Amino acid sequence: MNPLPLIPTTLVGSYPQPDWLIDRERLLSDLPARVRARELWRVPEPYLEEAQDDATALAIRELERVGLDILTDGEIRRESYSNRFATALEGMDIDNPATVAGRAGGTNLVPRIVGPIRRTRPVEVDDVRFLRANTDRAIKITLPGPFTMSKQAQNEHYPDDASLALDLAAAVNEEVREVFAAGADVVQIDEPWLQSRPEDAREYAIPAINRALEGVEGTTALHTCFGYAHVVKDRPAGYTFLAELNECAVDQIAIETAQPQLDPSILGEIEEKTIILGVLDLSDHEPETADVVARRIEAALEVVAAERLQVAPDCGMKYLPRDVAWAKLEALVEGARRVRPDR
Repeated sequence: MNPLPLIPTTLVGSYPQPDWLIDRERLLSDLPARVRARELWRVPEPYLEEAQDDATALAIRELERVGLDILTDGEIRRESYSNRFATALEGMDIDNPATVAGRAGGTNLVPRIVGPIRRTRPVEVDDVRFLRANTDRAIKITLPGPFTMSKQAQNEHYPDDASLALDLAAAVNEEVREVFAAGADVVQIDEPWLQSRPEDAREYAIPAINRALEGVEGTTALHTCFGYAHVVKDRPAGYTFLAELNECAVDQIAIETAQPQLDPSILGEIEEKTIILGVLDLSDHEPETADVVARRIEAALEVVAAERLQVAPDCGMKYLPRDVAWAKLEALVEGARRVRPDR
């Protein structure tokens, strides 16, 4: 693996799935799946796994060609960022789901917690092995965080959600250890619900996140945001749960700043960790120019040293047309190149 440049480029996680694999019209019309959404796949069993492998290999090639420094597998095999892992856990009843209010309005089907949460098998370990076998660049895999998963289920077993989150964290911890052993360079925990449930987050999110990373050796990241741009249209003026993340065990914090046009001074709230800065507005299908990306990075460099900065899209790119995602990533890579002092 080549050394990373100053201000490396990466994804938050997802990249658009091809239309021959996923029913994009249905994907765009539904809320992100919390249980299973097998109807999204255009390819039937028993050919689906092979088709997902082929689409993942294609995504890896595209991400290499566009020039990203740290790759993911594009989350091509997932119906949503969280349900692939969450629905594989014992204690989750996905066949008899509950209906709850969604984060951005409407209702959503979620698993019912009917027994102790346990991880009984590896979930994303083979995904990491596939990614590692298909690129010699640095690789990152993403997992849903324990706080967010606790908010995407109906608790009918534990005395409180804090207890549920700790058992979810233990399951995440087992997976994190195994995906590092399988070859991951970075493991990212996705915790978008920190921003929509800040009171509960202050009560038990940090202990749960730290339990998820207890004893882990390897570079870890945490992504927090205001939700997919396709789903959540209105952005708040600032983060409701950010400085608190200084107390969590991760090495890197990924945040969105482009769509909400946040003042770069907020980056000062993250004191020592590496910041993965969101510089691509995914609500706008007009790709940024490299100059726009460079200006966003330069504004951040007024607050954060280059050695503590990576750049990425604001959030996952799965809802974008593939040509738009590609053009935005081209601007990301070129914008980062322009601001590096060694260019």
